[in-house]
Amino acid sequence: MRQGNPPEEGGKHQEPQANGGRGAPLCVSKTSSVIAWQNHITSARMVALISFLLNVVASLFKSKIRLEAENAALRHQLIVLQRKVRGRVPFTNSDRLFFVQLYRWFPSVLKAVTIIRPETLVRWHRAGFRRYWRRKSRSLGGRPQIDADLRTLIRPMSIENALWGAPHIHGELLKLGFAVAQSTVAKYMTKRPDPSAQGWGTFLRNHAPNIAAMDLFVVPTLGFDLLYVLVIVRLARRELVWINVTPHPTAEWIAQQITEAFPWSEAPRYLIRDQDGIYGAAVTRRLRAMGIRDKPIAPGSPWQNAFAERLIGSIRRECVDHIVVLGEAHLRRVLNSYARYYNESRIHRSLSKDAPFPRAIERLGVITSRPVLGGLHHQYCRI
Repeated sequence: MRQGNPPEEGGKHQEPQANGGRGAPLCVSKTSSVIAWQNHITSARMVALISFLLNVVASLFKSKIRLEAENAALRHQLIVLQRKVRGRVPFTNSDRLFFVQLYRWFPSVLKAVTIIRPETLVRWHRAGFRRYWRRKSRSLGGRPQIDADLRTLIRPMSIENALWGAPHIHGELLKLGFAVAQSTVAKYMTKRPDPSAQGWGTFLRNHAPNIAAMDLFVVPTLGFDLLYVLVIVRLARRELVWINVTPHPTAEWIAQQITEAFPWSEAPRYLIRDQDGIYGAAVTRRLRAMGIRDKPIAPGSPWQNAFAERLIGSIRRECVDHIVVLGEAHLRRVLNSYARYYNESRIHRSLSKDAPFPRAIERLGVITSRPVLGGLHHQYCRI
């Protein structure tokens, strides 16, 4: 069946003008015009299928010679059209439906088809068979799907609580107002090889409040003398509990610094240090008397004292690398100022962008800044 041309580009179709040709043309939107054109194509394909059936019935009353002549004419027209078509011939779904239905009724048409390969027609038929039975066997009932928000909640709960099973998580969800079965909770939980295992993060958080670390580093002065800086840090919140300077470090001096850094009732359970020979018998006796277990790291392994090494690196990058030290008193004053800034204002990524001494979130007031270390850093607050 011959089909009309599609609407002009732009989606506008002009109607005949009224009032003697002086009326304004009527416009139809592009979307409605395209939908109407698609409906027209689909109806044309159905009309073609019905026309084919009528021709089959009418062929019963035609002579064999006449039928052969019509087939020869149709085949020659097809050959003429194929000369003008280059590449692959596009087919619509209605075209595929026509050929598949014709193949179901008369499988011998494979021998007469020339514009498509026989295996293509068979593939279309098999694809239609799969879609038909997939639609017919789809699930019409069963347990309803749970919300995506609930699924995303079950997974982090199972990850964050390694010792919880499905009954415990199910009970927590019931208290949060979710009506869900325990078997569904077990289905969406994260599978773990060892349910009793805990991560290193949990292990360190449970033991960090009872651990401290200390180390020494050297700072040159204006006169090329060397000053030794002792730092002691608690691992729980990276708190710099003690910092002091001396030109001549001894074991007795370090033991005295430990005593001043930790009150007897707040001493840590373990103290990490390196294998420096400056830590003599006086230091070990003082640690034993305060109930602190001495934990020296392996020789040549500074990464085992990572917290103290990271603190020393921060002090160098943010403070002493930008000043010229005039003497012991000057360095002590600068480091004490930096220690206050470090504990009270400086944010730490490991503390979720908070300071060792937690800072309150200020939402009201005018923002002001206070210089620290002569303007090397600034502390911001609202007043």
